[in-house]
Amino acid sequence: MAEKRVVRPVKSSSAKPAAVKKARRPEVRLPPLAPWTGGELEPDGDYDGVEFTAADFTGQDGGGATFMDCALEGCGFDEARLTRARVLDSVLTGIRGVGTDLAEATLRDVEVVDARLGGVQLHGSVLERVVVRGGKIEYLNLRKARLKDVVFDGCVLVEPDFGGARLDRVEFQGCVVRGADLTGAVLTDVDLRGVAELSIARGVDRLAGAVISPAQLFDLAPAFAAEIGVRVE
Repeated sequence: MAEKRVVRPVKSSSAKPAAVKKARRPEVRLPPLAPWTGGELEPDGDYDGVEFTAADFTGQDGGGATFMDCALEGCGFDEARLTRARVLDSVLTGIRGVGTDLAEATLRDVEVVDARLGGVQLHGSVLERVVVRGGKIEYLNLRKARLKDVVFDGCVLVEPDFGGARLDRVEFQGCVVRGADLTGAVLTDVDLRGVAELSIARGVDRLAGAVISPAQLFDLAPAFAAEIGVRVE
């Protein structure tokens, strides 16, 4: 008697890729605030429920200070030192500064609106549940920083440096990103599809873990070709 052969259905290997995870946005609800009475920032100072309006902190030292449930509007931070500062549950509107030092700072549940910053140092910092909406930031240094649940919305980033940084659930929406450096960066659930203008100066090979649009793939084709040594003539 002939042996029966059982034909099993072949499972398709073309599994649908998992959707990119969305960033969790901060929900900042400020309590009644006390107006800032002036003076200089203090190293390791503690500012809780304070409203800073048009204050000028140029060159001041607030290293290690904590800002909790604060509103900062129209404040200047040129060459201010805020290393290892902690900014928690706060809203920063219209802040400006060149050379502001926020190295190893912590920003958690923070909204940054219409900032005008240049050469701001955030290397080694931790950003969690942060929205950067509008404004322009040039030469942003986020080397070896950790970004989790961060949204860049409608802002302009000129030559941002993400070298060695870890980006987890980071979204770029309606913004411009020019000359980004991704050298050594690790990306997980990074959504770049909403970037209106995208160029990567270094580290295009680190885009694994990011999602881009077909149009962006076309724009980045020369960078990809250069990365693998292909000449396009």
